[in-house]
Parts: sequence; structure tokens; C-alpha cells
Amino acid sequence: MPVHKHSLLRRAVLACALTAAAPALTLAQNAPAAPPEPMLLYCGITMVRPMTEIAQLFEKQENVKISIAQGGSEDIYQSVAKGTVGDWYLPGEPSYFQGPERQKYFAERVLVGHNKMALMVLKGNPKHIKPDLKELLRKDVVATIGNPDSGSVGKESKRMLQSAGLYDKVVRSAAFLAPDSRSITNALKKGDADVSLNWRATAFFPDNIDKLEAIDLDKTVSPPQPLMLLRLHTSRRPDLATRFMTLASGEQGRAIFRKYGFIDGSDSASR
Repeated sequence: MPVHKHSLLRRAVLACALTAAAPALTLAQNAPAAPPEPMLLYCGITMVRPMTEIAQLFEKQENVKISIAQGGSEDIYQSVAKGTVGDWYLPGEPSYFQGPERQKYFAERVLVGHNKMALMVLKGNPKHIKPDLKELLRKDVVATIGNPDSGSVGKESKRMLQSAGLYDKVVRSAAFLAPDSRSITNALKKGDADVSLNWRATAFFPDNIDKLEAIDLDKTVSPPQPLMLLRLHTSRRPDLATRFMTLASGEQGRAIFRKYGFIDGSDSASR
């Protein structure tokens, strides 16, 4: 039976279409896979600088990208508690991961260093502030402390001042309550405050060391607080996350923390 000319035409068109599609299919099959999403660290503001340096080292070692979400320890904890996907959490002091309600979010933890509170003043201490919490109540100085509802610096300030029986008085006399350690340092540098309670390490940051200084308080008043890096249960690459924790808690990571003014058991500020 003769083949109808329209059937021959349809077969020719189909053959051309298949031939044209073949290179496109080959290209799609050989296309490189999309790079994985960056890993995510929730980090309290005071620890951002050393953790950024450690993250850069790890990125080169493992060919991975790390994003850092920074903020007050309580604020970033709320992101963790909402179930947002992430890999690590580093708060400014232990209460942010203690207790069964909080611990359920964390798979493991390592110690990366210690921080402690100090009175913070302008370089040279022009107001002659002494190492005493009562200096925050002096009539001739403008004082500020952190807000306990937003970050670790405020929470630790409240604990210390309550222990000394001074918290309510200091809150009433303070010019304002700052949301985080960065806001406190900026207030001092701008001249909006003469003295504050802040994390000691902030006085050693490169952009602060020529402008601010820390007045160390006795260990009984301001005990060193352990800085714990925690792996989240939401981490999609737990093995890689654990390797990052090994770097941060090892000698190389701890040396970076010391460079930025954080302390360990051998530091005089911790005694």
C-alpha cells in the first residue's frame, strides 16, 4: 500500500525535532549541579569577628560557604526556636542553651573560649572610673547598660547588678538601655555615655582598641562566662558541621578568640 505523502511529511518533521532536541538534552545532562546552600551560623554580636575569621578558614579547607546571622543572643535564639534551618548557634552566655526547653534544639556543643563583663570607658579613663559597679551611679557621669530582653550583655549586666543590689537604681539612673554590645560601644565612642557595662572583649576589637578601654572587675563580681558553640538538630550536613566545631574549639580557633580579647583559664583577667 502506498504511503500517504502527509504521513511522510509528519515523520520527517518528527525526525528533525528529535535531532534538534538531542544536543539540548545532552547539555542538560552534563550541566554542573547547583552549588549547595551556604551553611548558617547564628552568632551573638560580640563573637562575630572571631567566628568570621574561623569561618573563612573553614571555607577554604572544605570548599563550603558559611553565612552568619548576627544579633542579640535572645533575638537569634528565637530564630532557632522557630525551626529555621541552620547549623550552629553561639550565644554570649550559657543561659541561652540551658534547660530542657532550650536544649532540645541542640545536638552537641564545644567550648571556644570565655568572655566576662567589665566597666567600659573612653581611652585614658577621663572620668577616673574605678573598678566598682557603684561607679555606674555617680552623678557626674552618664551611664548605660544593656537591655536584658534582647541580648547576653544586658542579661549578664542584670544578673551582676542584682547580685550587688544595684540593678533597679542603675536602671533608673542610666541614660538608656542598649540592645547589644555594639550599641554600647558606639554610644561611648559618640560621647553619648561615659561608662557602661559591656563584654570585655569589645575593648580589644581593632576599631575600638584606640578609643576604649576595659576596667576589669573582680572575678567574684564578674565571673568568666563559657562560650559554647552548639550544633543544631536542623543542620543538613552534620558531619561537616562537627568538623567546623573541631576547628573552632581547637588551638587554632582558640588563638583567634584570644586575639580578639576573649580569655581562657590562663589569662590574668579570668582570675
